[in-house]
Amino acid sequence: MAKNLNSATFTVLLFVLVLASTGIFKSEALPGVTCPLETGCSATTSRVFLSECGEAPFKGTDVDCCNCCKKINASPPLCWAVVEGLDLHCHCYQKAP
Repeated sequence: MAKNLNSATFTVLLFVLVLASTGIFKSEALPGVTCPLETGCSATTSRVFLSECGEAPFKGTDVDCCNCCKKINASPPLCWAVVEGLDLHCHCYQKAP
């Protein structure tokens, strides 16, 4: 019985690890629905993380997130803001170097 329980536990943990490593748990922000403050910053490859704004979970919209990011970051370097992730964080982005 203990061997079956250990192998079942190991199998479930391995399955969760594989799912997490593929990024299936991450939510993707939809382009065009967010807060573009500068042209050329809408593609995920053209921006990098700058800071986080507000409390988690962030209870506002992407527009609220944008306004929050504008308050704590100048533009530039701020070029994009979006609420993302399963735990709903407001993320501020700058243009990638």
